Amino acid sequence: VQTRTKPPTDSDPTISIARSASLPDRSAPPPRAMADEAKAKGNAAFSAGRFEEAAAHFTDAIALAPDNHVLYSNRSAAYASLHRYPEALADAERTVALRPDWAKGCSRLGAARLGLGDAAGAVAAYEKGLALEPSNGALKDGLAHARQARRPAPASGAGAIGKVFQGPELWSRMAADPTTRPYLDQPDFMRMLRDVQRNPSSLNNYLSDPRMVQVLSLMLNLRLPNNDAPPRPPAQSTPPPPPQQQQHQPETKAREPEPEPEPMEVTEEEKERKERKAAAQEEKEAGNAAYKKDFETAIQHYTKAMELDDEDVSYLTNRAAVYLEMGKYDECINDCDKAVERGRELHADFKIISRALTRKGTALAKIAKCFKDYDVAIETYQKALTEHRNPDTLKKLNDAEIAKKELEQQEYYDPKIADEEREKGNEFFKQQKYPEAVKHYSEALRRNPKDPRVYSNRAACYTKLGAMPEGLKDAEKCIELDPTFSKGYTRKGAIQFFMKEYDKALETYQAGLKHDPNNQELLDGVRRCVQRINKASRGELSQEELQERQNKAMQDPEIQNILKDPIMQQVLTDFQENPKAAQAHLKNPGVMQKIQKLVSAGIVQMK
Repeated sequence: VQTRTKPPTDSDPTISIARSASLPDRSAPPPRAMADEAKAKGNAAFSAGRFEEAAAHFTDAIALAPDNHVLYSNRSAAYASLHRYPEALADAERTVALRPDWAKGCSRLGAARLGLGDAAGAVAAYEKGLALEPSNGALKDGLAHARQARRPAPASGAGAIGKVFQGPELWSRMAADPTTRPYLDQPDFMRMLRDVQRNPSSLNNYLSDPRMVQVLSLMLNLRLPNNDAPPRPPAQSTPPPPPQQQQHQPETKAREPEPEPEPMEVTEEEKERKERKAAAQEEKEAGNAAYKKDFETAIQHYTKAMELDDEDVSYLTNRAAVYLEMGKYDECINDCDKAVERGRELHADFKIISRALTRKGTALAKIAKCFKDYDVAIETYQKALTEHRNPDTLKKLNDAEIAKKELEQQEYYDPKIADEEREKGNEFFKQQKYPEAVKHYSEALRRNPKDPRVYSNRAACYTKLGAMPEGLKDAEKCIELDPTFSKGYTRKGAIQFFMKEYDKALETYQAGLKHDPNNQELLDGVRRCVQRINKASRGELSQEELQERQNKAMQDPEIQNILKDPIMQQVLTDFQENPKAAQAHLKNPGVMQKIQKLVSAGIVQMK
């Protein structure tokens, strides 16, 4: 009565089961699909050597499809790999009962019986399987092992030990052990094993190889000592049994060789899928071979690969690359869009998505050269970089941005408007409205960035505003555009003189005189610099001026390198302690030039 009166809740399992039975979840996949999924997981686990996990997945699949003989066959193989031969035998018998005419079931039955020591029963099972499928290699090998196990053949010495390598369980036990599993991929070791299988007495020839010792210990159920592990305390010895017990103790039957598990059974659909993928890869390789040789043939191969396998977007990106080489940019962009869309559906690697977007951006950049619009290409490159930051994509993005900037400059270029802006700047300069003048000069340079006169005028404005670094930069740009333009040198020299870099100002004025020897501004600049340099060399500067000049000079990288030079350090020491040696140093032109720079900078004074 209490159970009836208890109010039902969502946590009540009885209520939940009743609801599940009355309202099935229509969104859940059908049992067959779930069984196939569990089977696929079991196959993957078995291939990786995780037999316990494989058996669990096959059990889940059997619960969903209890009449599927392949599932019992696969679980039998997993149990055999775990040496759980009674369970393997039960599954093998169930397999044969569900599908008596299937040779694979007989193979599983023979393997399970051989693992349990029933060599005669194993022979009968293998012979029955061969009657159904006479050319089955696995059945023939199993029958040979079963017949060998049925014949008593006592052996001694190395040959007897070597016979442990002849049983079919060798491969399964090596695959199941994480230490020996990598040996199966080593050709030289596999040759050793095959030699020992053919001739067990040859084992002594290979015992110097630690891999062979490891496998031998595995097959004999021995545990090799670990040299790195701390020593274990000695185990208590067990007293031997009384002689009478030893006499009456029955002889243990030698363990029969265990069968090697056979590969998992795959459905016809899976076989067909693998075959289609392999054929698609062949078409892709053929397309790669034809790439840049015969575009149309390459496109045909990539298209065929896409028809065979739509789960690999590389076929689309490869075909897009061909279209790009052919100049068919619309087709290239279309393939790249499909690759991105399909790649996201398949949860493909971000690098693949980025490659497709980069290829699309390249096609858009090619189109932009004709339509003068780089914005879409730049946006596509940016999206590609969010997927994967690739140096090649980054370079293409930078190139597109530079091309866009150059295009904008070309569209804005107008020498006539530039001259008008320059004249406006000149008027403001005369009115001493220097910020307004800079504004118009800057607009003139945007309209015509190749006019050295505008750089010279703006440098003069910056000088009036006290913006010496900006003025120096404009003066240098002026000289770069026109090395024969004297105004550039006078602007640069004046700025350097104002910054009290008299030696650099002198070099600038002298460089200008090479192009215009009679220019009075340049000559006056040279005279002023020489006066300042001579005044400093004679020590006629005040202490404050000298200190300021030296501090400024010490910030000059060229002066710093001269003072760090060991040869120059010795020269300066000789000037103070050994005048005769100092005179000899002055005969060196290079040393003399560096001394002159130090004198001009105020670091060295001549008295």
